[in-house]
Amino acid sequence: MAYFDDMPDHCLEYAQEARKNGRPVVGILCEFTPRELILAADGVPVCLCGGSAEMAVRAEEQLPANLCPLIKSTFGYHLSKENPFLEMADLVVGETTCDGKKKMYELMGQSRPMYVLELPQKPDDADALAHWTAELRKFKGFLERRYKKTITLDRLREVVRQTNHYRRLRRRLADFLALPRPPITGRELLNMNSSIWCAPDDIAQYQKTIQLLGAAAPREDLAGRVRVMLTGVPILRGAEKVVDVIESRGGLVVCAENCTGLKPFLEDIDAERPDPLEAIAETYFHLPCSVMTPNDRRLESLRKLADQFRPQCVIELVWQACLTYDVESWRVKQFVEGQLGLPYLKITTDYSPSDAGRIALRVEALFETMRPPGAGVYRGRDGGA
Repeated sequence: MAYFDDMPDHCLEYAQEARKNGRPVVGILCEFTPRELILAADGVPVCLCGGSAEMAVRAEEQLPANLCPLIKSTFGYHLSKENPFLEMADLVVGETTCDGKKKMYELMGQSRPMYVLELPQKPDDADALAHWTAELRKFKGFLERRYKKTITLDRLREVVRQTNHYRRLRRRLADFLALPRPPITGRELLNMNSSIWCAPDDIAQYQKTIQLLGAAAPREDLAGRVRVMLTGVPILRGAEKVVDVIESRGGLVVCAENCTGLKPFLEDIDAERPDPLEAIAETYFHLPCSVMTPNDRRLESLRKLADQFRPQCVIELVWQACLTYDVESWRVKQFVEGQLGLPYLKITTDYSPSDAGRIALRVEALFETMRPPGAGVYRGRDGGA
């Protein structure tokens, strides 16, 4: 696990070496940005989302205080120039998800190369996927012109196979938490997140970890913990406060449904499609983000994950001023309590550690309402254990 504790350093070394070898570093700010297109252009896609409370405060020089801490933290790094990935980025790619991000991109774009993808947000419209596919074709052309690379269909298929392999490794790691007595914690799995997909050293370490965990004995210190499904906003490195509270108070995050959890790995891309770009567009468009309306896919995703991971309760994390997740939380609460038959707790917070005690009291109160071990485990639509 020490390798994963130092994951930011590994990512930085990889990006610096790639840049020395002439590969452009491309910053991304959302899971909707297809890494495959950047990789096919021989770029290095690096996630730039910030998890620093200090940087969130710094951003208030230009951004409103009552804005999502993820947006503020990311912009704070822009102002301070203290994120080495951002400083070496040849390009930053955003997307039209929430309004706060869109307007932040305008400010960041005043001094950094910025490309913004227009994301349709009505997934059931007949022309929505066609519009998104056209956006990705434009983005592909932009990358080809900027980096003087021709992205062939064969090159796209090659990259898709690489990222699918990466997705499968991440799913296999997450699967260990579906066991009745897992060999790792949810926090340890969160630490395995890399800012850069498909780095060879990371892949080798994932493969080694899968072998070791497959042979590991169950963790006695995890016996009897309350199994928690975590949903809601992404949790960046430095902003793991809620996960730490849950697991220090007798819980175990057996499944994180969010963007820093399983959400990006739920669906592979069909590399054998005649046009792999269409397959890329379709898979990314299926991401069940709260910016989509209606976002029925998220509820179905929660149901499937509950079938697999057997949580005893669901905790939803919402960053302050993240309006899409905040409003959608009512539907999630109704679904979890009414359809899954599980207790639900919503936690609204920011990156500051000041409310950790209050959150701990609420989590402890939730766990105290749990029925005897096993009685509150979701048993799926077929009623099976």
